Amino acid sequence: MKSRYFMRSLLIGIVLAVVLNFVTLPYYVTRPGDAQELRPLVSVEGGDEDEGSFMLTTVKMGKANIFTYAFAKVSEYQNIFPINQIRAEDETDEEYNYRQLHMMESSKETAIKIAYEKAGKEVELVSKGVYVFSVKKGLAAEGKLDIGDRITHIDGKETATAEELMEVVGEKSIGDTIELTYDRDEEEKTTSITLGEHPEDPDRAGLGISLLTDYEITMDPPITINSAQIGGPSAGLMFSLEIYNQLLDEDISKGYDIAGTGAINEKGEVLRIGGISQKIVAADNSGVDIFFAPNEKGAEGSNYQEALVAAEDINTSMKIVPVDTFEDAVEYLEQLETKSE
Repeated sequence: MKSRYFMRSLLIGIVLAVVLNFVTLPYYVTRPGDAQELRPLVSVEGGDEDEGSFMLTTVKMGKANIFTYAFAKVSEYQNIFPINQIRAEDETDEEYNYRQLHMMESSKETAIKIAYEKAGKEVELVSKGVYVFSVKKGLAAEGKLDIGDRITHIDGKETATAEELMEVVGEKSIGDTIELTYDRDEEEKTTSITLGEHPEDPDRAGLGISLLTDYEITMDPPITINSAQIGGPSAGLMFSLEIYNQLLDEDISKGYDIAGTGAINEKGEVLRIGGISQKIVAADNSGVDIFFAPNEKGAEGSNYQEALVAAEDINTSMKIVPVDTFEDAVEYLEQLETKSE
């Protein structure tokens, strides 16, 4: 009798566990991914093979269920985020993935420009406009702008890149009004928007939108980058280093396995990203020698400082190197001794 009761309870428990595994919570869980070598993904025509490698680092993310949520609660390098911190309330998973992939495309084009210019190769990057990729509910731009609008001017001044537009907004105060000119369905429109709080900093003015510069690029020699399954802009720095290395005769990796993270803009500046502690863990698990981290000009709580804390916590021998620009990374590598066998 007891045996039958036990088996019935066990069966019910298994069925319940299976069901709960497929019931998602309104959260995402992120955890360390891995460090992926870029050479198989990037091919510059005539590029050389190198002894070392440049690697991008990833963070794995998925919708939480009761089990992954509970495990993340007690795991130091797993983080839990409400869905509205990852994607807009009315944004589907497909739209979110689409946005991430387009951000990667923009990041790749910028990385190509930076690397080719540094190597003295022919390259031209032309901005075709700044696209709105999301509009957050309840914030300044709601009802004024839509996803897909292409912004061309702010206060009558041409806006070539997302960074330029954000710089102008960043110089203003909450309550200031700006005028935006944009294209929607091949028709030019103008709207006035009173700036509200920035969604990530209530002391700053913001529009409550995500932006992406739409670039068109030509270069010589030709290059192929296969990044179909990689989303977001955070691999920009590492793509630029891999491309630059293939354009040169020498191997600037000096035989080391080098990882890192950081978006890169058209000025070659390395920008802050999320999840750097998890990327430090991912790089260490992959046996990386050197890790480049955005320094943010030494700002308090910078990615570099976060990386140092994580590196010390996991007791890694990996060298953490702060960089503000692509040039910083190249200069560090040029001064590096070749790795001994």
